[in-house]
Amino acid sequence: MTSFGRNGYFKKENLMNAFTKITAIAALLALSACAKDETRPADTADTSGAPATTPYAEPAPASTEVAETAAAKMPNVRTIYFAFDSSELTGDGRSLVDGWAAYLAANSGARVRLEGHCDERGTREYNVGLGERRANAVVRALASRGVSERQLSVTSYGEERPVSNGHDESAWQQNRRVEIVQ
Repeated sequence: MTSFGRNGYFKKENLMNAFTKITAIAALLALSACAKDETRPADTADTSGAPATTPYAEPAPASTEVAETAAAKMPNVRTIYFAFDSSELTGDGRSLVDGWAAYLAANSGARVRLEGHCDERGTREYNVGLGERRANAVVRALASRGVSERQLSVTSYGEERPVSNGHDESAWQQNRRVEIVQ
């Protein structure tokens, strides 16, 4: 199996093939090791202080046929809130993502823009980056639930479009968000 050239050295093409195979295997192992489990136990309390949200306006139906129809309905909540200086989804955020994932999976032609926002604290550059990380966290969560990334786009406004112009924790809570825009 080992192939030597006339001068006693390994042939260059055999070394390159082995290197290519090893690199491909290492890349696959690295990707599988980086996979992140975004689930959290249901009894974990949400300590972000963000306003409570529900993904649907009505309770889930019992029958399978009716459940598929409910999954195709657009959720009525379009804002996911985040804790201070964080891009981690809260329990409420994951519930909202579940509702949007069901809707987008059932409506493959639907497209949404995920707009990341921050409160006024931090530099403009930092807040634009944080807003983008928040929106990308929602993209990853939706993609992990079967939504095609072609249906999603990301925009970050940082602190430029506040919902509340106050300068206290109550106002800042409302501004730390990702809005889902159709």
